[in-house]
Amino acid sequence: MAVSYRKLWKLLIDRDMKKKDLRIAAEISTNALAKLGKNERVTTDVLDRICLTLNCDIGDIMEIVNNEDLI
Repeated sequence: MAVSYRKLWKLLIDRDMKKKDLRIAAEISTNALAKLGKNERVTTDVLDRICLTLNCDIGDIMEIVNNEDLI
């Protein structure tokens, strides 16, 4: 099982936001943003900041998928 942040990237597109805009608004590090881009695990603090910034639920930005689905 793996983490996928495809929902987050789609949400940013819908809201006409760039990754850099999210990083600044949510006050997350460039390292955390890079991990999100690689579908790597990040702390719940980072996820919480993103959800508060985008006014959404955790299920709106991430999902757990089979490893084969990330290819």
